[in-house]
Amino acid sequence: MQSLLFYIFAAAALAGAIVVVSNKNPVAGALALVLTLFSTAVLFILLLAHFVAAIQVLVYAGAIMVLFLFTVMFLNLREESLRFDDQNIPLKLVILFVVLIIFGFLAGIGFKKGLSMVEAVAIEENFGTVQGVGEILFKDYLLPFELTSVLIVVAIIGVVVIAKRGSD
Repeated sequence: MQSLLFYIFAAAALAGAIVVVSNKNPVAGALALVLTLFSTAVLFILLLAHFVAAIQVLVYAGAIMVLFLFTVMFLNLREESLRFDDQNIPLKLVILFVVLIIFGFLAGIGFKKGLSMVEAVAIEENFGTVQGVGEILFKDYLLPFELTSVLIVVAIIGVVVIAKRGSD
C-alpha cells in the first residue's frame, strides 16, 4: 500500500512539475506548483518526516505560493503573451520524447532491481522532527540555507524591478 501511494504521489509531483515548466500561464503554473508541493509533502509523510511535511505545506504551499501569486499579479501580463507558443513544436516533441526515454530507462532499471533489493536504512531517532531538522539545518547546512534566502530575496526584487519597468 505504501509503495502504491509513493508511486501515485511521485507521479502527481512529476506531472505538476512538468505543467509548471511547460505552461505559459503563470497562474496555472503556480497552481501546478501547489500540486507538486502537496505531493512532495505526502512523500515526506511516507518517509516519516512529519515536521518537514507540515513545513512544506505551511511555508511553501501556503506562504510562498501566495507571494508568487501576488508577484504574478504585479507583472500585469497581457493576454497575447499567454497564448500557446506554436513555434519549434517538432523540437519540443523530440526533447519530450528523449526525456521520456531516459525516465523509462531509469524506471526500467529500478523495476528490474526490485524494491526488495533496496536495503533498509536505519532511521535516526530525531529524523523528521523539529529538533532533528533544526540540528541539521543550523549545524550542517547553515550557509546553503542563508544563501538560498538571499537568492529568493534577489529573485523577488528582480521581479518587482521588471514589473515596475514594464508599467512605466
